[in-house]
Amino acid sequence: MRKTICRSGLVALAGTCLVMTAFLSAAGKPNVVFILADDLGYGDLKAYNPKSKIPTPYLDALAAEGIVFTDAHSGGSTCVPSRYSLITGQFAARRDRLNYKAGPLIARGQLTFARVLQEQGYRTAMVGKWHQGFTMKAAGVFDYGRPLAGGPVDCGFDSFFGMHASLDIPPYFYIKDRTPIKLPTETVVASASVGGKEDWNKIQGAFWRAGDVAPDFKHTEVTPRFAAEAVKVIESHEVEKPLFLYLALPSPHTPWLPTVEFIGKSGAGMYGDFVMQVDSVVGKVMRALKKAGMSENSLVIFSSDNGPVWYDKDTDRFGHRSCGPLRGIKGSAWEGGHRMPFIARWPGRVPAGKTTSHAVAFSDILATFADVSGKRKIPQGAAEDSVSFLPVLLHPGRKHKPRPPILHGSKVIRDGDWKLIDTKGGRGFGVDRKVKYGVELYNLQEDLSEKNNLAAKMPGKVESLRAKMRRILGN
Repeated sequence: MRKTICRSGLVALAGTCLVMTAFLSAAGKPNVVFILADDLGYGDLKAYNPKSKIPTPYLDALAAEGIVFTDAHSGGSTCVPSRYSLITGQFAARRDRLNYKAGPLIARGQLTFARVLQEQGYRTAMVGKWHQGFTMKAAGVFDYGRPLAGGPVDCGFDSFFGMHASLDIPPYFYIKDRTPIKLPTETVVASASVGGKEDWNKIQGAFWRAGDVAPDFKHTEVTPRFAAEAVKVIESHEVEKPLFLYLALPSPHTPWLPTVEFIGKSGAGMYGDFVMQVDSVVGKVMRALKKAGMSENSLVIFSSDNGPVWYDKDTDRFGHRSCGPLRGIKGSAWEGGHRMPFIARWPGRVPAGKTTSHAVAFSDILATFADVSGKRKIPQGAAEDSVSFLPVLLHPGRKHKPRPPILHGSKVIRDGDWKLIDTKGGRGFGVDRKVKYGVELYNLQEDLSEKNNLAAKMPGKVESLRAKMRRILGN
């Protein structure tokens, strides 16, 4: 049974479903643009943290014109599981391993959010970072003599311009659909920003690994190039069919490489300057939509894949809380690792200037896109963790059915106000690896910063949440 309000079959909600279906039919299918930042913190945007040291005028405008979700969660606290959940509508915990270097993570024919919209008549385009694997010659070794199979154009996208993984992971080259634009025939030395006046560590700053690189690939040019390619997709779009654009930025993930117009403009060092550049990309996309006459009939969503690489020392030095009130950073089971900024704008459909505390997860995007596009049925066994939040978008002020439990990992569950971390590890980048954490139980409604561990006081709640995890994962 689908876990989406419109497909639930509940008599009490049947009228609401019919109204939404009629509403969407009358309005026509909207264009859909999903912009995903990389390693951006919950507290980096003014809409979430008024004390942020980073100016984000375009994202501020997006928030003012749409809905700000304060309880939205990525599919993981690192890049790969987060994207897997977003694209497939499944919790990444359902997979034993997510080793993108061994081959494609998304099976041939598996339902994806792009395929849902493609089947509904959308032109589907992806620009940016894939990080879900391609068919390889051997583990981590590309076979440039054959088309790069298993990527976006084999997962529901009509076109792809981007790169295989993060901007600090070689080999470095651009991909058009299934073909490298130029082969990585040269080499680039490693880069770092250790020490210096901003005192970054070895995986912060202008960090990337040494490796093979294509002659047309310059690290500083990648984010601007992807912005330009996204604008091209919009400018070349034929209005006879709706557009789905997935823009997966490689920024502000390392290397932090703000271009000259942003250097020194934030109050959070080169990281903050790079976040400003991400904000500017959002502005370019919004201007392109407006110029193309598509802005008023486009659902635009912005989010981030996981938390930032931002340590206590960085907060102390710059006075900027990249994760806002949340505990933890990238890689953490604590909220700072996976609670993300999440903003949606859809003029005339989504009321402007609203905030909602309704919980959503990246896995919910697929079912939501299905509802937005008018798709009536998702095949049994596909996207089983996807719960449409279209009713929340259309009517954020109403009371909605709570979302079922969310798995942040195979040992981390969120159920209503409660969160259980049932693992000794997974507390994020920079945590002392020698520390063995115990079971942690929090009431997030009362303790968003996860300071008061209730596990010892409430063993019954711990066991109840463990049982729910087992049921979701089939024991």
